[in-house]
Amino acid sequence: MITRALLLVLLAVNYPAPICLAQTTNSLGMPLVPIPAGSFYRGAERKGKDIDESPVHRVTLANGFLMGATEVTNAQYEAFNPTHRQLRGKQGFSTGDNEAVVFVSYPEAVSFCAWLSQKEGKPYRLPTEAEWEYACRAGSISDFSMGNVLPAAYHKSQTTNRDAQTVSLEVGKTPANPWRLFDMHGNVEEWCLDWYGPYASGPQRDPVGRATGLYRVTRGGSHGTPVQFLRSANRLGMIPADKSWLVGFRVVQAPMPASAPLPVMAPPPYPRAISQQKANWPRLDATKPIFHEPLRYVLEPDCGRKVPFYSHNHQPAVTWCSNGDLLAIWFSTDEESGREMTVLSSRFRAGQWDEPSEFFKVPDRNMTGASLLHDGNGTIYHMNGVETDGDWQDLAMVLRTSRDNGATWTAPALVAPEHTKRHQVIAGMIQTREGWLVQPADADPGPTGGTAIHVSKDKGRTWTNPYVGEQTPSFRAGETGGLIAGIHAGVVQLKNGDLLAFGRKNDIPAPDSSGLRMPMSLSHDGGKTWTYAPSPFPPVWSGQRLVVSRLNEGPLLLVSFTHHPDDRNPAGMTFRAVDGTSYKGYGMYAALSFDEGKTWPVVKLVTDGRERYLNGGAWTGAFEMNKTHAEPKGYLAMTQTPDNVIHVLSSSLHYRFNLAWLNALPAPVK
Repeated sequence: MITRALLLVLLAVNYPAPICLAQTTNSLGMPLVPIPAGSFYRGAERKGKDIDESPVHRVTLANGFLMGATEVTNAQYEAFNPTHRQLRGKQGFSTGDNEAVVFVSYPEAVSFCAWLSQKEGKPYRLPTEAEWEYACRAGSISDFSMGNVLPAAYHKSQTTNRDAQTVSLEVGKTPANPWRLFDMHGNVEEWCLDWYGPYASGPQRDPVGRATGLYRVTRGGSHGTPVQFLRSANRLGMIPADKSWLVGFRVVQAPMPASAPLPVMAPPPYPRAISQQKANWPRLDATKPIFHEPLRYVLEPDCGRKVPFYSHNHQPAVTWCSNGDLLAIWFSTDEESGREMTVLSSRFRAGQWDEPSEFFKVPDRNMTGASLLHDGNGTIYHMNGVETDGDWQDLAMVLRTSRDNGATWTAPALVAPEHTKRHQVIAGMIQTREGWLVQPADADPGPTGGTAIHVSKDKGRTWTNPYVGEQTPSFRAGETGGLIAGIHAGVVQLKNGDLLAFGRKNDIPAPDSSGLRMPMSLSHDGGKTWTYAPSPFPPVWSGQRLVVSRLNEGPLLLVSFTHHPDDRNPAGMTFRAVDGTSYKGYGMYAALSFDEGKTWPVVKLVTDGRERYLNGGAWTGAFEMNKTHAEPKGYLAMTQTPDNVIHVLSSSLHYRFNLAWLNALPAPVK
């Protein structure tokens, strides 16, 4: 294929002069519409999730250009790449010759333009973001080229659908804009030439975006995009290698603008400077129980910092850093199926949590599911889900790594590039004794679909899913299937190499008919198959996520919840006090196993008995902690630092204790 570098040479050297602006049809039958030189106001005065459209600024395009009246079709693209025909009808979309081509990455779109340039001896390329918006607006200053309301004739499936609604992507079927361009509001998103980055203020001439970046701009929205994201000014972005049923492209015929790109944006001043000095972890007295005051780690940032902090902050992951810090991440959003969802981070150092900073965000994409892992040798792994639009069913899995305590990260790599089920990342990536990485991911967006695992045997470079087959198991006791029973599963490796997992829902009746139990799954073959059994623990419910890990000292630790938080008369669990008496407790508990999960002799409520008011954030809200009540629900994440302190995060709170505290029975409840 022709590289983008070669395309730039062709455009800059072979085609230096402006092209003739007469409507024409090229050798592929593609109608090209003349777009005149001129000026317009780019962007919109928006805040919150659409702040990237500001500031509004005057843009002048010094030269006219020809632009495809429609998006590139299957027949046109396949004249360049006949093998793409195999993708027709994937996910049910784009089967016909005259439908917009989809499942095309940015490099593939660029290669098509280079091929067409050589074929015709004329300069073809993707439009710059400025050219695209100028052409879309067609002289308008309103939300859409025809006003502030998008007429029904342009609507296809303009909602966030968990299951994509199949519609025709035939080009040119909706009314053209005043400049005779079709499908600028919907049909498929369109790749633009620019790297995604913030706008500069002030007048600009022939802008071409930033010098480099992580994401390429897409514009126009798609057949499955809510209407507010179809506006002329709305900006989207994608990892260049990504592709889906929502994204295609159109071409322009014009030389490359001679403008210099804007410089790469400097990183924000937050998080403040990260130490690179290796920590000297203190040796703590292993016999002295430790339970620290719970801390709030989800802190609202100062409004002057312009961190995208929304109303719903949830689903944490946490790991330790070689410099002695803790790194926590979570999603922040207004809606769990929202495109505004971003991943924030905070750092625990010198005994307190920093204000949050934005950690990872693909523009206008839902970012459900994240995990962190320190491999013990200085590498931190970050895995994240990336949606095509909203919701959390059709996620690709993206991996980044850091070798400097999270100060910088590698570019996001699509390690599971298909946007599909079984990719909803769960906090709790583990490293096996062989050095393999195991990442659990929900197999279904619903409450009972089980959990898949993804395995890398080469330090994250390649990943496989050992699950064989497509059918969801029944998850009955004693039966075997290819998925872990329960979503949001926690996974741990046993000393004999087996994998043990616990999950939410797909509950299994207790053998003594005393009720349902949290399911327990065991794999002897690296996750290819799992055998199901009831655990000794109560089920996990909505708003709750368990966590399981092997402690540095050897035992297995599971942290979960005693009952459904909305029960009016909760059963709770029975706990023992130091004098041998028992009492009922409610909320978060910790359980220890010293025999690889066969028995769990230590089960303790996660409270030091002091009365205090706490707020668990997210779905938890306010609660009272005391001798018999701990946090009632929350999504849990856990890490243990080299000094053997156990750190458990709920949706908003940070708990710190050690093995000695877990083994120490509490005082009697009076």
